[in-house]
Amino acid sequence: MSQLDLGLQQHSDVGSVIARHQTVDDANTLASIDRPPCEGEELPPVKIYHPLSIHVIALLMPASIFGVLTRLGLQALTTYDGESIFPLAYVQATGCFIMGIGLRMKVPFGNFYGPLYTAFTTGFCGSLTTFSGWQVDVFDSWVNSGQFHRGGLRDFMDGLTQTWVTLVLSLASLKFGVYVCGVAQPYFSAPRPPTKNVRYTLTILAILTYAATFPAYFLLPPNFRHQATAALLFSFPGTLTRYLLSINLNPRLRIIPLGTFIANSLGTALLGFFHVLQGFPSAVSPNTCSLLQGLGDGYCGCLTTISTFAAEISALKGWKAIAYTAISWIAGQLLLLVIMGSSFWGGHVKEQMTCSFQTS
Repeated sequence: MSQLDLGLQQHSDVGSVIARHQTVDDANTLASIDRPPCEGEELPPVKIYHPLSIHVIALLMPASIFGVLTRLGLQALTTYDGESIFPLAYVQATGCFIMGIGLRMKVPFGNFYGPLYTAFTTGFCGSLTTFSGWQVDVFDSWVNSGQFHRGGLRDFMDGLTQTWVTLVLSLASLKFGVYVCGVAQPYFSAPRPPTKNVRYTLTILAILTYAATFPAYFLLPPNFRHQATAALLFSFPGTLTRYLLSINLNPRLRIIPLGTFIANSLGTALLGFFHVLQGFPSAVSPNTCSLLQGLGDGYCGCLTTISTFAAEISALKGWKAIAYTAISWIAGQLLLLVIMGSSFWGGHVKEQMTCSFQTS
């Protein structure tokens, strides 16, 4: 690699690296994906925000909520009898496409208002896409949790399809988003940065938006809890956990982004555990069942991410991208094998949900 290429790599955002069809050799350089724009984007000090700034953290709150709402809405819209493709495919493709746009616009975001970049990518896209949901769907295909009339070979093919379609669709959508943004960006002029009063107002409104999820859970009809309000309650804690793991652990290894890997593995294990609790022969109470659904859709869905995962794979060089993909997928399936598989095959837990939600 020439000195020029090395300099570009060290001072470019990941979106620009992907747009130039380049790769990075050290996984720790990918830590910038979740961080707000900084010196590497050649911004003046006044426009640089600390990763743990209240402005950055606060904007993750409504971004997480809107990400979860978009995911649940897309899943509801694309779940029907005779569907041609599994519902999560639309979710992952949409989130990765938007993520590609966000990555390509990191410098413009930094010049406008840096915390919006983290809210857009880590908050919204990271909460919209879900690694844990993908892994559970693949495992459910292996064990035929839907009790379809098919043989073991068809179970294997279904799980394989869930795996490769999600990977290919996510990577293609991310790169398409980067490309579309690169084509459209020159036609739009940069808006004026918000004033100090506007920035603080946005921060206050963001905090109030998340605070509103608590009365929404308790005051709206109980049948809304498993559909949305429980998930909204746990959305921001999931995103915040992923964000903290990313900014603290991703710079530590050169082989794989450690923070994203731990977040995806932990979220997958927790989602498998919640599914086991929902399948006990002696069903848990309707309120507990709704909370478990909310923890799965909200906390685990926001703790894990396909959009950041796809960006890291796209930017990593050669064998490291392949190794990172394989290690993450295998770790997820092994965790579910231990947690869900042992429970199913031990005869203690049903493969289908046994608890019921509150309906009134």
